[in-house]
Amino acid sequence: MPDLSLRLAGVADRPVVERLWLMFRHDMSEFDALLPHPDGTFRSDRLHMAFSDPGWAPYLLTSGDSPAGFAFVRGLTGPKRVLNSFFVVRGARRTGIGLRAVQQVTAIHPGPWEVAFQDVNTVAVRFWRRVATQIAGDAWTEERREVPGRPDLPPDVWISFGGPAETYG
Repeated sequence: MPDLSLRLAGVADRPVVERLWLMFRHDMSEFDALLPHPDGTFRSDRLHMAFSDPGWAPYLLTSGDSPAGFAFVRGLTGPKRVLNSFFVVRGARRTGIGLRAVQQVTAIHPGPWEVAFQDVNTVAVRFWRRVATQIAGDAWTEERREVPGRPDLPPDVWISFGGPAETYG
């Protein structure tokens, strides 16, 4: 199993996270059919919020010396934490890094959690159901919610679960 390190991303990490963000948005464009802006970037409001809003926390995942992904948490000042954006680079997928990263993030911020994804992203559907089961056993729920301001899109799938009972290293 590959090495995983997860740390709160600071200002010095932002260029790496921005490059990972482009990969993430590129992957997601398969499901939302959004093309990049003329300069080659994608919408980045969540990226900016993760680094500027005190209710958010950006985490950088690394394996050895290499960046392996990121996790953006929002809702730190509210009753529920939301794993707003989560990404593992393709070369690290199916290695257990994603599950271990979510376990660590949820242990850092105990309490109720939610994560959203789209039904058409069948890999995400399987992954998030497995993650919820690993973390919360049978104590998780799934529901479909309309995308605010986007009646043209199918509803998002939201999984809700409690945080882990134990702390992960």
